[in-house]
Amino acid sequence: MTLRLTIEPELPRLRAQARRLCKNDSDASDLVQDTVLRALTFEAQFVVGSSLRAWLQQIQRSVFISRYRRSCRERRALDRLAHDPCAWTRRDAPPVMSRLTANAEVALSGLPETFRHVVELVDLAGYEYRDAAQALDVPLGTVMSRLHRARRVLAQQLTDTQVEAASPKRAAA
Repeated sequence: MTLRLTIEPELPRLRAQARRLCKNDSDASDLVQDTVLRALTFEAQFVVGSSLRAWLQQIQRSVFISRYRRSCRERRALDRLAHDPCAWTRRDAPPVMSRLTANAEVALSGLPETFRHVVELVDLAGYEYRDAAQALDVPLGTVMSRLHRARRVLAQQLTDTQVEAASPKRAAA
């Protein structure tokens, strides 16, 4: 006799246990279905002569616990999304800047034209990388590379400017 034929008499007990676990007929039916599916999938692991009822009940408990843990993780993730505005997948509108500081304008104007255009489009105008690549008629990787290098140069120039402003001036003797 195959396992498939011996599972059918166990279904009423599985349904009753599923109702006790789930407290909901729809979820209980899903649990029984998943239990039978897993039992049939792992049919080769069943030891002939052992208790089929105990094996099926253990599978059902495992499926129930896995579902419960997954639903807890999903609820925590949704709670985080609801309370953390930074966690949303949609980007917020870029902040509206009236103008750059004088130091930033000088540093930006000192960049080579190809780098400056990428920074203006992506960082100042809020373009996506793809849109900037289309506007400049260059590959996406080129935009990313230029932007990385331009930001590095700007950061260094602005740091140097701040260091120069903070250092004490020597009086001419």
